[in-house]
Amino acid sequence: MTAEAATVARWQEQVADKRKRLQASIPAKWIITPVPKDQTNVLDVPTTCGLLTDRELEITNTPDVSLLLQKLASAEWSAVEVTTAFSKRAIVAHQLVNCLTEIFVDTALKRAAELDAYMKEHGTVIGPLHGLPVSLKDQFQIKGLETTMGYAALVGQIAEDDAVLVKLLLRAGAVPYVRTNVPQTLMWGETHNNVFGRTLNPYNRQLTPGGSSGGEASLIAMHGSPLGVGTDIGGSIRVPSHFCGLYGFKPSSHRMPSYGMINSLDGQDSISTSVGPLTISLSGVTTFFRSMLAQEPWRYAPDTVAKPWSEDDYLLKNHGSGKKLCLGIMWDEGSVKPQPPVLRALSTVKKALEAAGHTVIEWKSLRHSEYVAVARAIWLADGSQDYNSCLTTGEPLINSMDPDASPDDIPAFRVTRQPLTAYQVWQLNKERRTLRKIYLDRWEATASLTGTGRPIDALIAPVAPYPAVPHGKTRSSIYTVIWNSLDYPSLVIPVTKVDPKVDVVPVREEFWSDEDKIVHDLYNPETYKGLPIGVQVVGPAFQEEVVLGVGEIVDAALKAL
Repeated sequence: MTAEAATVARWQEQVADKRKRLQASIPAKWIITPVPKDQTNVLDVPTTCGLLTDRELEITNTPDVSLLLQKLASAEWSAVEVTTAFSKRAIVAHQLVNCLTEIFVDTALKRAAELDAYMKEHGTVIGPLHGLPVSLKDQFQIKGLETTMGYAALVGQIAEDDAVLVKLLLRAGAVPYVRTNVPQTLMWGETHNNVFGRTLNPYNRQLTPGGSSGGEASLIAMHGSPLGVGTDIGGSIRVPSHFCGLYGFKPSSHRMPSYGMINSLDGQDSISTSVGPLTISLSGVTTFFRSMLAQEPWRYAPDTVAKPWSEDDYLLKNHGSGKKLCLGIMWDEGSVKPQPPVLRALSTVKKALEAAGHTVIEWKSLRHSEYVAVARAIWLADGSQDYNSCLTTGEPLINSMDPDASPDDIPAFRVTRQPLTAYQVWQLNKERRTLRKIYLDRWEATASLTGTGRPIDALIAPVAPYPAVPHGKTRSSIYTVIWNSLDYPSLVIPVTKVDPKVDVVPVREEFWSDEDKIVHDLYNPETYKGLPIGVQVVGPAFQEEVVLGVGEIVDAALKAL
């Protein structure tokens, strides 16, 4: 055997071993009859497969995290039965959409039994997340388990300690039970790697669930988890939430603890990764955020900002207490026009807010491409050294998410650049600082337009110019990257679903850019039928509670339509 063949064999053996152990972690009695490969929508399979009992279906179909927590706190449902129900449904989901990387149900059930014993002895919950199963993106280390992050070279590397966020979840009473799939390098808007393969969208398995938190989104959309924790450096929580009909939240970086988490571009702090939730309900976002901040994470993670939860901000005390808000709305960023269902979602939000007595004014994005370009230049400043450092066992770098792409077909935004000097990176940081000041001044200047005496209370924007697309067809995340470049918190709220009768293909004779035409040509109302569409609610840096408070108003207005 040649040295090259031995190297290939090594990484493939690592992958085969990991896949074998993952499959062995699934209880044999939880394996379902395979569904036809041409069945695209699999959302109803957990109900029809016969594995879950009626009570387990009731538990996992609960539409609101706050209701789940109430049932657990009252002991109407035990932590063991809730954990069992979601574990079974998660494993059903995995067999359909390939969303899991680690399954540790036995450990989770032992933990749940301890919580039930505590409840029986003390008559109260151990914390605000008592008994709630929480899934985790395959970046958050758990003592005794591997965290591969989609790289073969990390197979077999066992964590010696829990990530800080995992410790806080446990203290709050949560029950971690599975971890979820990611793309190789994390820096993709889809979810595929050489170790675990491709994760599918349960609304249509021929489409992507997004990335890089695509495993989380796909699992939660199947109600295999009520709440999961992901990460976001360019849209990795928000795009999957949008593609899969979920609530997702990207705080400003360093508001949630990332210490003990493994990461791509680790050490790159110019535009840092944010940690946040994806979940079935807005209450899940708020409960998660409150419960983490209540434990003062800055005492355990040195990169976390010491900023406690502000109830006044959440109640919008400095924003008219939520009465007669004025929000901006960004219909597009100027170079790629959103597809019809995305524009309809924005119009729906505007209509709902106005019906609730609020005002919506237009926000025109200026210099948008510069915010995206500076972010990308910062991420590529190392000349791909970070990616290559994780390919030490011969595993090839994945250059495209397209299943039919040639290995040599490299998208322009992934082409390796020459490494930058430290001085050149400093210039990028200065450019970003200037751009952030320009955006802040524009935001503040809206005080002369709102009629409230305040700047706009938040901004409504698209998450992506399209709903979920076929595998390999996502384009640059221009509608999300800007908020990472600015470090603004952003909340995704589901709004509507694609309706081919309403969201017809527009007739366009002129296009704003080559990318605009590509996105226009991607649109197929029948392919996208029934796919969820969300919007972003955005606020200035470190105003997470304000964004969540405004989000409550937006969500309520939509439900009142």
